[in-house]
Amino acid sequence: MEVIVESDKADLFELPVSPEMVIFYITQDTQRHPLLPELKSGGFRVTGKMSTQCSLLDPISGELMVEASAVPIHSIDIHLLRVESILVGEKIVTETSLIQTTQIADGDVCRGMTLPIYVILPRLLTCPTVLAGPFSIEFKVSIVISFQSELSKLHPKSDPRTPRLWLAMETLPLELLRTR
Repeated sequence: MEVIVESDKADLFELPVSPEMVIFYITQDTQRHPLLPELKSGGFRVTGKMSTQCSLLDPISGELMVEASAVPIHSIDIHLLRVESILVGEKIVTETSLIQTTQIADGDVCRGMTLPIYVILPRLLTCPTVLAGPFSIEFKVSIVISFQSELSKLHPKSDPRTPRLWLAMETLPLELLRTR
């Protein structure tokens, strides 16, 4: 049986959290992993902004725009990641879990068109960001652009967190807060 407990604590934020917007851009030069030769030579540029601090009750919001891309886009996805860490002796052990994927675009998108980002947080898989001494639970948001490639068809079941030749990604920290 799943149980959700909510309480009215005095130390909770009274006012709604105003989302902290972070501007991002994704190009062939911002990628730290190898890309397909046609992506490196032809180039691409995706820009946008996204909230990186929000209440558990509010969605992650923002927008993005594909300014240019030499290779057609297959899809644009937003991955919500949970990062759990614990200090063991002198080492920090970290485990990252993909907890939700939201598709923003399917197929090649029009250049210069603003696409909205609106991701509702899964209630049972998220909690406030916790930094408690040797233990922490944090969250990250990854914007993943998948380009059309024959190579991607050979690996349809690949882990979306793993950088691939046909993927471009940007990962942003996300702070979740509990509010009344």
